[in-house]
Amino acid sequence: MYDQPLFRIWFERAIPSRYAPMLEGVATVAPDPSEADGIVAGSRVPYNADFFQKAPALQVVSRTGIGYDNIRVPDATARRIAVCNAPDGPSISTAEHTIALIFAVTKKLKQCARDLSSGEKQDVFNNFQGVELAGKTLGLVGYGRIARHVASIATAIGMRVIVYDPLVQGDQAECVASLDDLLPVVDIVSIHAPLTDETKHLINAEKLKSMKRGAVLINCARGGIVDETALLESLESGHLLGAGLDVFEKEPPSPDHPLLKRLDVVATPHIASATDSGKDRLWTTAISQVLQVLRGERPSHMVNPEVWDQMKPPSAHRIPHA
Repeated sequence: MYDQPLFRIWFERAIPSRYAPMLEGVATVAPDPSEADGIVAGSRVPYNADFFQKAPALQVVSRTGIGYDNIRVPDATARRIAVCNAPDGPSISTAEHTIALIFAVTKKLKQCARDLSSGEKQDVFNNFQGVELAGKTLGLVGYGRIARHVASIATAIGMRVIVYDPLVQGDQAECVASLDDLLPVVDIVSIHAPLTDETKHLINAEKLKSMKRGAVLINCARGGIVDETALLESLESGHLLGAGLDVFEKEPPSPDHPLLKRLDVVATPHIASATDSGKDRLWTTAISQVLQVLRGERPSHMVNPEVWDQMKPPSAHRIPHA
């Protein structure tokens, strides 16, 4: 005997038990992507033509996040595979983490913690040189959901906010026409752009030199946007005051990565969105969209909408009754 047909979904990360009820009576966890009708994807597996070739039943890949640079969208589209993301899931948590890194770097919290635990006797008050953020200018590279929330928080603490985003003009933000117009006039640069061929090493040695001396760089977007060698050189020269990084070109970075050893760099392991609330939105949205596609329902956040009318009919696997 057989139960009602169930879809098979492969999870790049193990599905947390709290979301298992979403699959009851509808889907089962596939042990391998080659057997999957749908995939709930993380950020580290490359989803490209070679991968899709080994997953003949695959109809949808849904990211637990906003970025999808590890998914080769043209390859998915060629196979009539829907690609979805969760753009609303990480917005608030990542914005808050961005602000936290701004505070941590400008208030030199890493150095303060080291100095306090060292037991060295020093004139702490006179030696400390933190930065007061009220009155400073924050430059946002990209002005999507996350950046807009960062802007609202920064404004609330008295900062001026300037935006560079070629897709945004006006929109209740003070915008500049180019990155070269932004970098020399702001005290803090925070990156909120996707990683594409055009943004790879967007922040390079030339761009870093154009920033104010004593400026701060924050990156909670994608590591590949910043040339890490150039960033290290800028910090070593004293041109930049510091950097706050939640992302690296290679993740996880090696424990002996030189940026991790610096007191003027506050680094976290790509967890800006990983609050309880943020993860709940990410998981719920990603799983829901896989199920929507497999049921033949158009998902809310489809990266390649042109493939929808070409989608294969919903498929299902029959699972032997226990």
